[in-house]
Amino acid sequence: MKYNTRDVEDKMSKSIASYETNLASIRASQANPAVLNRVTFDYWGSPAEITSMANVRVADAKTLEIIPYDASTLKAMEKAIQTSDIGINPSNDGKIIRLVFPQLTEERRKELAKQVQKMGEECKVAIRNIRRAANDDIKKQKKDNILTEDDVKDAEKAVQDITDKYIKSVDTITAAKEKEIMKV
Repeated sequence: MKYNTRDVEDKMSKSIASYETNLASIRASQANPAVLNRVTFDYWGSPAEITSMANVRVADAKTLEIIPYDASTLKAMEKAIQTSDIGINPSNDGKIIRLVFPQLTEERRKELAKQVQKMGEECKVAIRNIRRAANDDIKKQKKDNILTEDDVKDAEKAVQDITDKYIKSVDTITAAKEKEIMKV
């Protein structure tokens, strides 16, 4: 019997997808609606995402416009953006919130690059944890006489090959994001 590596690959690809989603929320001096993905505000006693309660559009390369569906939420959205970690002060004209993205300083670029590195390492740790769980499962199946010694060696090699592929993918994604951030 062979060990099924499809589950391992699915879990690792989900880790990569989550990492890419988190990276999208890091701004690189371009106006990007994804920076608002994790910003929530209080809407009638429950947290609501700005992106689900407003039309967020890119006005130009440096400006985002947020047009709330419900005008009464404008102040709450503005306050949520001010208290968030995106580092931009919103301007409110009574109907629309505008976010003007300033040019990043060299210091801020380096800080963001370190943040990207840290997120990349966290993703690699998640992938290695998936590998460890798969290897534990392989050993358990050998102990239960489901897999032979040769099957175990083949399965462990397959899991390691998949792990190497995904770790390399994380490195590639991280390097691309760092290059984007450091580009003036």
